[in-house]
Amino acid sequence: MKKNMNTKFIENPLVRLLVIAGGALALILIFFATCCTVVDSGEVGIRFHKWSLSEQDYGGVEGTCKGWVFYNPITTNVFTYPVFTQRKQYETFSVNAKDASLFEMDPTIAYRINPDKACDIFTKYRVGVKELEEGYIRTCIYEAYRTCANQYSSDSLMSNRANFERDVRGRLEKSLMAEGFLVEEFTSKITPPRSLLSMIDAKNTAIQSALKAENEVKEAEANAKIAVAKAEGAAKAMKIKADAEAYYNRTIAASLSPMIVQEDMIEKWDGKMPQIMSGNGMMLDISKVIGNK
Repeated sequence: MKKNMNTKFIENPLVRLLVIAGGALALILIFFATCCTVVDSGEVGIRFHKWSLSEQDYGGVEGTCKGWVFYNPITTNVFTYPVFTQRKQYETFSVNAKDASLFEMDPTIAYRINPDKACDIFTKYRVGVKELEEGYIRTCIYEAYRTCANQYSSDSLMSNRANFERDVRGRLEKSLMAEGFLVEEFTSKITPPRSLLSMIDAKNTAIQSALKAENEVKEAEANAKIAVAKAEGAAKAMKIKADAEAYYNRTIAASLSPMIVQEDMIEKWDGKMPQIMSGNGMMLDISKVIGNK
């Protein structure tokens, strides 16, 4: 009885339709899960053959793709590269200058993959971005530092750091751009050997001491000039004052007439006749002598 009921249930057209629809939906989901992928706007997709009966197509790259990409997962696959800026800071490594001094470098690079060269990069290296950073890109950076550092002595490298970093970046851009990598930024921290740092510190100390002494000499000379200028100014002021007083006295003396002198003497006379001393030591009163006459 139960078997008959199951048979009737399966033979029901509606049930059969639902079973078929469910199976189709499952197949579609499996298809999309295995035969379709999405390449977003920040990536570039590369469709390539895993294998082929044709030697010409074996492992060959079909080209780039974006959006919804359908492929045969048995013979074909899709690989993606990010095309937005990647930033990588490398661990410290050492390079030798021209005079064999050992410098430590701490580079940081910001780069992106040229979408037009994505297929070439994949065809040549067949690895992702992380592997490229630790492999080819790191090798290019080290080679650029090593080659450029050999062109500088220790002193010239420290005094021309901007030129050195420009040379390194120029060499790095040339090698990376040839492979399809675009350098956006490149900076580095350069650490010289301790012995050179000690020499630089001593040199800077000597320069600062010399500048200090020079400034003190200039300050003393300036103070001396100020004192001399003040003394000369005071002397000139005194001379001008003395010349003015002398001129005044000469002018007053020249303007005094005998009558003015006599009038001044009369105004100052107290009415007493002067007394004179005779030859025998006796005092004579002029007023008495005049009165006797």
